[in-house]
Amino acid sequence: MPTSRPRRPPETDGERFAVIDPATGEAFDEAPDQQPDALDAVIDRAHEAWRGWRADPATRATALRAAADAVEAAGADLAPLLTREQGKPLAESYAEIARTAARLRYFAELDPGPQPIADGRPVRSEVRWRPLGPVAAIVPWNFPLQLAAAKFAPALAAGNTMVLKPSPFTPLATRLLGSVLSTALPEGVLTVVTGREPLGARLASHPGIRHVTFTGSVPTGRAVAAGAAASLTRVTLELGGNDAAIVLDDADVERIAERLFWAAFRNCGQVCMAVKRVYAPARLYPHVVEALARCAKAAVVGAGLDPGTQLGPVNNAPQLARVERYTARALADGARVVAGGHRLDRPGYFFAPTILADVPSDSPVVTEEQFGPVLPVLPYRTVDEAVEAANDTGFGLGGSVWGTDLDRAEAVADLLECGTAWINHHAELSLAQPFAGIKDSGVGVAGGPWGLYGNLRPFVVHRPEEARPTEA
Repeated sequence: MPTSRPRRPPETDGERFAVIDPATGEAFDEAPDQQPDALDAVIDRAHEAWRGWRADPATRATALRAAADAVEAAGADLAPLLTREQGKPLAESYAEIARTAARLRYFAELDPGPQPIADGRPVRSEVRWRPLGPVAAIVPWNFPLQLAAAKFAPALAAGNTMVLKPSPFTPLATRLLGSVLSTALPEGVLTVVTGREPLGARLASHPGIRHVTFTGSVPTGRAVAAGAAASLTRVTLELGGNDAAIVLDDADVERIAERLFWAAFRNCGQVCMAVKRVYAPARLYPHVVEALARCAKAAVVGAGLDPGTQLGPVNNAPQLARVERYTARALADGARVVAGGHRLDRPGYFFAPTILADVPSDSPVVTEEQFGPVLPVLPYRTVDEAVEAANDTGFGLGGSVWGTDLDRAEAVADLLECGTAWINHHAELSLAQPFAGIKDSGVGVAGGPWGLYGNLRPFVVHRPEEARPTEA
């Protein structure tokens, strides 16, 4: 079933688009700009491959384990390419590749076996789980490989085939990943398509797709859902967050400052479940602001391929402009820059790690998702006030509470309106846990067994406990 050599990704009739290195702001390569009318043939091949792929769970599991091995073996090729197009430090690219392989292994071991139904009737009823068919994944530019694996690993383990579309800002490492996976997977099981819009819109609305899973912005997520609705296609949407961190008045500020800082600034703040707002009690507020500012000033900003870099550039020019716009608006609203606050005077899309104090609570840098290296810190008088402010958002992905009394911190965390709450850390996920948001943060569940069952449909079989006697 597996092959031994990488298959070339599908090419187009020659149309291509430039891929920019965010550390320089210059194009360094190109990717195929596949046209929407090419999807019919791709999805037909996915449907043909599904006939064999769905038939043998044991063979699928073996192939996924081999795929994980192939990903790890290709790390030295994948990681520099990922850093070049995304901007993150090389060590973080290697971590992303390790996570990709780990997801494949995790889902290879899950077995959605039959489930008996005990309802007291004289029949034997059983739920059996069946795959959906060809499915689609549309992946953003902040964690191209890791988020792709979060979608294709459970989908393939469930017996589906997949068409995967990466962001046009980060297509190259995903194309290479597709070639690497082709050494372990049959042709048509996983196909990577690259291109600019309307390729993604056509994929989401294609009548041959049975499930669309998307990670990205709320407006695009709504468009994906609307497109899928025409064919009554199932959707899973992860649409970002505006996570709040509440520092309690018994917190050891010096002890938590670095962890809190990196919970906000990892991957240059371009993490859906990063800390995007910090609420600190009035008594500790100056201390929290200053401790976070020290971390920001100490962080080493540079190209991701430089060994000493801790924070790379913002991924793309439109996102850099968004970060600049939110920061300028906050300053116009009366905020005070304690660290950073400006674009760095060098080539590329670099923005200094920024801590903002005295930010009005209605400034967009507080109420919206800035998705960059900018963190507003706001004071509060009572814990109830902090919880109310944390929940006063259209998002509901994650949140965290920081303090020394863990019982008290957990009680506060339980009041947060979000999908995941952490205590004294943030944005750490296990492969075995569900990941889901509420409100505008998304629809559906990823991760763990929940992610697997999201790629399956129940099929119920009833039979009598005993054969009925035949009539004479």
